[in-house]
Amino acid sequence: MNEKDWKEEQERLNGVTDKLRARIAELEPEVAGLRDQTTDFRRRFWEEVTVNTSTQEDFEETFYSIRQQEALLSERERSHRLRLQQWKNINRLLPSPYFGRIDFHEEGLSSGERIYIGVSSFVDSDGLSFLIYDWRSPIASMYYDYSPGAASYETPAGSVAGTMKLKRQYQIREGRLMNVFDTSLTIGDELLQQVLGKGADAQMKSIVATIQKEQNAIIREDKSRMLVVQGAAGSGKTSAALQRVAYLLYKHRERLKADQIVLFSPNPMFNSYVSTVLPELGEENMQQTTFQEYLDNELGATFRLEDPFDQIEYTLTAPERDARLSGIAYKASPAFLRALQQYAQWLEQEGMRFNGIRFRDRELISAAQIKAKFYDYDPSVRLANRVTLLQEWLLNELTVLERKEREAPWVEEELHYLDKDQYAAAFGELHKERGVFDFAEQYEEIQERVNRRPRRDEGAFDYADREEEILRRMLVKESFKPLRRSVKRMAFLDMAGLYAQLFGQEDTYRRMTEENEVPELWSDICEQTKEKLGRFELFYEDATPYLYLKELVEGIRTNAEVRHVFVDEGQDYSMFQYEFLKKLFPRARMTVLGDFGQAIFAQSTELHGPDSSLLGLYGESDTKLIRLVRSYRSTREIVAFTKAMLPDGGEIVPFDRSGEKPLLSRSDDGERLASRMAEDLAALQAEGFSSIAVIAKTAAESRDAYDLLTAEGCPSLRLVTKTTPTFEKGTLVIPAYLAKGVEFDAVLIYDASSRTYRRESERKLFYTACTRAMHRLLLYAAGEWTPFVQGLDASLYEVDGTNP
Repeated sequence: MNEKDWKEEQERLNGVTDKLRARIAELEPEVAGLRDQTTDFRRRFWEEVTVNTSTQEDFEETFYSIRQQEALLSERERSHRLRLQQWKNINRLLPSPYFGRIDFHEEGLSSGERIYIGVSSFVDSDGLSFLIYDWRSPIASMYYDYSPGAASYETPAGSVAGTMKLKRQYQIREGRLMNVFDTSLTIGDELLQQVLGKGADAQMKSIVATIQKEQNAIIREDKSRMLVVQGAAGSGKTSAALQRVAYLLYKHRERLKADQIVLFSPNPMFNSYVSTVLPELGEENMQQTTFQEYLDNELGATFRLEDPFDQIEYTLTAPERDARLSGIAYKASPAFLRALQQYAQWLEQEGMRFNGIRFRDRELISAAQIKAKFYDYDPSVRLANRVTLLQEWLLNELTVLERKEREAPWVEEELHYLDKDQYAAAFGELHKERGVFDFAEQYEEIQERVNRRPRRDEGAFDYADREEEILRRMLVKESFKPLRRSVKRMAFLDMAGLYAQLFGQEDTYRRMTEENEVPELWSDICEQTKEKLGRFELFYEDATPYLYLKELVEGIRTNAEVRHVFVDEGQDYSMFQYEFLKKLFPRARMTVLGDFGQAIFAQSTELHGPDSSLLGLYGESDTKLIRLVRSYRSTREIVAFTKAMLPDGGEIVPFDRSGEKPLLSRSDDGERLASRMAEDLAALQAEGFSSIAVIAKTAAESRDAYDLLTAEGCPSLRLVTKTTPTFEKGTLVIPAYLAKGVEFDAVLIYDASSRTYRRESERKLFYTACTRAMHRLLLYAAGEWTPFVQGLDASLYEVDGTNP
């Protein structure tokens, strides 16, 4: 760029900055004034309303007066929110008003337009001229999708075509032009190099200034019911997904709110890591949860649930031929999903299990009676519908039994121990029957009765009998309330027994489910599962199938409000979990992000390819798969090292950012190795790396590493566990499975020996740990290297020569 162009750009930037400041100055008194008005209005709300309920007309006048005041308050609050949002957006623009520009000449027009792109729109004082376009606007999509030349963008009215004459990128800091790049690429390497060269942060940042073409396709995809993103480690899939949320909220702002979007995160710490992206773009955060939190909410009152991190700890330490490992794989499989569906059909004919309804150590309705009634219904009625009919019958039966129970001896005895409130309630009921509405008189009569003074109508015919009848009715009704609640909660179904019934004899299982094969060590799997159920506990691999069966029997609970579901680390979910999410959110579109190269859990699902059952969840025509093969997180040297560990890693393309090769340090002397690790940590900190992770295989190994490095004098170490609530910068010691989705300036692999990583099933866990590194990767081994390193070309790494 020549000096004249630079001067012109700076002058334009100065002009926009001045207009931003002027608009802020204009809005500030409006925002403050509306806030004060709203606060004052709330305070004086009831002063402006005359409450009078003497007559029907007075009541209606009071009602409409309140409604009018409520409408006025709502309008003031809406105006305040709107002005406040405008004020926030403009303040957000002020330090760096825009990051991109395209010059576009639309076909059929005599002149072109300069389009400046930023994180939100800003219109000139005439209300018509856009000084800045929001990056999510249709016209801004050309910035991400095209090089100079023929270009087009989609609008609700159709496609607009023309020619892009120029594409320019800016780095602006505090209103000053720092760098300008003219580029023929989607995003110039210069800008992206600078962004990627920075250190990792405690929170993920917005990537709107560096969105790549393939990421833009993810962000703006708005046609498919299901979007599956298979992306290499560091390909920006999670970042693109969060920008996608912001795009959806922008495009559908009239009918889509942030609380109608749900993100299922891999762990609670990850929620804090991504929590700033949407607010940075001026949007509210969507709902964020984990699948485990959902399971706890649904089943935690009945069972003690294992979480996925305890499960993976088990799989990482279990012997290779283990019944539970076989069970985990089977219980996450499409075969077991089919088996449960067929089991539900079998239950329509036989095998249902029920709990009898007991009251005061008596059985009011036996399990046998309930079962007989259930199978008396028309066999063509579906299982869940029959359960609903059964529930209604039980509630009606309880009404009949409640009436009979009023004459039970215990009721007579309880009458002698009633308190004043119960007598007062009875008298209120009695006076309603007699048509007495004089509250003063009623209160006096209650007091007379409670204090056992003679009543004025002591001799009234059947007064005492009616009083006792009401008290009996109240007593029994109150005692039956828990029974009614339990019936409404479907407690008459023996769900634990129904699930346990699956794990019986092998021939019985095949008969109930029509499955021809069962996994290896089936009898051991059955015993383990039933033993766990008997203690009111569930393995993690059983929780979703149990809940799925529960829904098949009881009927599906749905959430029709949620319109978009995002699943991060999607390869770690089973098909059970996807089927369940599909049923739970019937009106939602689903976006699944993952990397099968990081599929570290035993229930992992293939995201793409001929073996992917996920692609059939909504049908081929309603599903779109986007693959991201370029890795931006790590240097070229680290990507070359890590991708060589995977059988299909050759398709991963590193971004051209160089750095040091991974460094391998090995010693048979554990103490010497720990000392070396401590020295390396100190050196990395001295270089200015503020986000460093020592990654171990398991929680126990993380604790050992933390203790050992602390003893070596390493300062400010922080041990991360599954209960760590937030992600923070610093030097962390963390298990590999908790580091998923997070990046660090430097990573130290605590023990990369064959003793720790030797099974083929651990290859992806090791790969995941290594791919967390942005700039430096250091590996240590006390003994022989893991086969995953031994199999690599020696040119991909450096060897520390100071250790023998």
